[in-house]
Amino acid sequence: MSWFDSHCHLHSFLRKGEEKEVLMRAYAAEVTQMVTVGTSPLDWSDYRELSKVHARKIHYTVGLHPGYVAGDWKEQTSTIRSFFEQEFSPVAFGEIGLDYFRLPKDDEMAEQVISWQKEAFRRQLAWVGKLGCPVIIHSRCAFKDCVEEIDESGVDWEKVVFHCFTEGVDEIRQLMERGGRASFTGILTFAKNEKLWEAAKLQGVDKLMLETDSPYLSPVPYRGKRNEPCYLPEIGKFASRLLGMPIQRFAEILLENTSHFYGLGKTI
Repeated sequence: MSWFDSHCHLHSFLRKGEEKEVLMRAYAAEVTQMVTVGTSPLDWSDYRELSKVHARKIHYTVGLHPGYVAGDWKEQTSTIRSFFEQEFSPVAFGEIGLDYFRLPKDDEMAEQVISWQKEAFRRQLAWVGKLGCPVIIHSRCAFKDCVEEIDESGVDWEKVVFHCFTEGVDEIRQLMERGGRASFTGILTFAKNEKLWEAAKLQGVDKLMLETDSPYLSPVPYRGKRNEPCYLPEIGKFASRLLGMPIQRFAEILLENTSHFYGLGKTI
């Protein structure tokens, strides 16, 4: 059995010199591929180098996360397109989007931050359109605005994934109607989460992807601990029961879905 972690962040493990142990645990848990997702210039180059060392197992993306967007966002993104011109190029653009969860308390400053986020999002979506690559969307307390921005950008919705989806049936239906998809984290395993469970069941398995979003959002029974890619099978076991599928076939479909979305062959 092979699992594919569609979205994780390995930079904190790299900084602490723990990446070898973390990857060994992942491979031992049959997580044979993963995408480590860029958030700022601080991790893009490190991820490119990691993908070279672990070719066909670790893939990477580049993007300016809305949480890192500030007045210098143009400077921060000035080198981003060059990564797509290199031999070990990203498999997607992202994560990019809008995040209204931790805005400044001052109304005027909050409006300024939202303005910067939207400008950076639009610029990066324009690059996505020109590159024709997949794009990972970060949307927190900003679903409606994210959808509107993507609609206006003209980006192919078939190449869009809303990662760490926590919305409900109405929102996932909007993605499905446009041709987009959602991926789910360990939040899916949390108790009393009927809204999210119904959303996952509505999307079904045809476009489903799972992610750890590690080192965040550990699934049950590891909730509260640091998350790692090795915990992805716990999310997979829960999701397969939720959708009523045998675990082996479920893992195969996830591998196919994720590989297809990122434009990868069955390399493992």
